[in-house]
Amino acid sequence: MLKNYLKIARFDHWIKQLFVLPGAWLAFVMCHMSYSELPDRLLTALLALLATCAAASANYCINEWLDAEFDKFHPVKKHRPCVTDNLKPALVIAEYLLFTAVALALSWLVSLPTLLAVALLLFMGLVYNVRPVRTKDLPYVDVLSESLNNAIRLVIGWFCITSAFMPPVSVVFGYWMGGAFLMAAKRFAEYRMIGDPAQAGLYRKSFKRYSEMSLLLSATFYALLSVFFTGVFLVKYKIELLLWIPFLCGMFCYYLALCYKPDSAAQKPEKLFREKGLMLYTFLIIVLLVVLYYAKIPALDVFLRLDLVGLPQ
Repeated sequence: MLKNYLKIARFDHWIKQLFVLPGAWLAFVMCHMSYSELPDRLLTALLALLATCAAASANYCINEWLDAEFDKFHPVKKHRPCVTDNLKPALVIAEYLLFTAVALALSWLVSLPTLLAVALLLFMGLVYNVRPVRTKDLPYVDVLSESLNNAIRLVIGWFCITSAFMPPVSVVFGYWMGGAFLMAAKRFAEYRMIGDPAQAGLYRKSFKRYSEMSLLLSATFYALLSVFFTGVFLVKYKIELLLWIPFLCGMFCYYLALCYKPDSAAQKPEKLFREKGLMLYTFLIIVLLVVLYYAKIPALDVFLRLDLVGLPQ
């Protein structure tokens, strides 16, 4: 019985909370902090990461409980404990409240802005899963509301380093749209795997209004928006980073290709680390990003000179 209650907390999904760390790194470098401050910042980043993990587990508890009536129509999720076993509602609620309390307590130790961001993450879990709102059932809204958690993770990472400044809006929107791409790609792979629109609609109500084409087109749209907002941020803050954009585009294409694989890892993002090619590509573009951040290429300044086209600077 205890094992089943632990399963619905999805500890194996905690790896997705690593999306907090880019926000922390971004705040550290943009605020020009000293490396002597790094040990203290690492501690606060760890607390913020654990708070985010606890909030995610709280959201997973209500997600699995409230989705049980639909998961029974999914070829894999029908084996989840909330579907196959008689879990007690009172214990599920107690588990949810416990993870919520841990998440809020840990984030309070970091800072008030971090606490508010984690509270927003918990609130989005209710909006996504609980009637009468339950955005999970609404096409397109489901993807945008769930992927908003990606932007919240970025903000949590930022606030665990500094709360004196807000993160740039362009990078927050780029992160949000990147998350929307991942969610749309996940649904696309899932829809293809089920293979029957009627069955897919029983499992997820939003699938009644989706098709393979609409899911693929929406994923492409979100990828384009992510590249656009990221490009705005990179041009504004460091022109050298603009050279990174083609490799980001390559990442989106690589991920879409994964969606066509049988039993695609895109359906289970927590299993993506098993895709060795994707992990290698991710590592290489992270290294390239760091190199370009510290590099100075004067020849690229020509793109910032308005006088070359006769405009006042």
